[in-house]
Amino acid sequence: MFVQTEITPNPNSLKFLPGKTVSNSGSFEITKKDDVKNDLIRNLMSINGVEGIFLGKDFISINKFDNVSWDEIKHIVISLINDFYSSGKEFIIDKSPFEDDQNLGELERKIVKILDEKIRPAVAKDGGDIKFKEFKDGVVMVQLQGSCSGCPSSTMTLKQGVQNLLCHYLPEVKEVIAV
Repeated sequence: MFVQTEITPNPNSLKFLPGKTVSNSGSFEITKKDDVKNDLIRNLMSINGVEGIFLGKDFISINKFDNVSWDEIKHIVISLINDFYSSGKEFIIDKSPFEDDQNLGELERKIVKILDEKIRPAVAKDGGDIKFKEFKDGVVMVQLQGSCSGCPSSTMTLKQGVQNLLCHYLPEVKEVIAV
């Protein structure tokens, strides 16, 4: 097995592509190793310098601290991913422990649909994700995850991309902010 890597717009985030399914239940982010019982995720979070992990359908984004170089941790991450899949496992996560059922109104469902269909695929290419959190008084609150979290260009993407798109399709939307 050959795990490929891709750079992201965030210099502290690297996208790892194992060529296999990573998550069967959507994407989510882990920033504390005690939040999950999955051995691979716990091992990755135990690497000195790893700040967080983001799991997408077919990729893993690793966020590191500024004071650590990719040369120090990249080979360890690849080795752990290889070992995991070499043991015969087909995917890392089958269902997310973090998903919560939301009772959304019609406008919120429209916002989520636009995020899912038009925005999430674009940010996934860069190793990140965007999740709807709330809509109140014309303001859409979203959470940026993976490579998007802490990325220097995320503010521009949020305002010029996400906000412009949502305002275009839904006049009720006046602003988009990250929480």
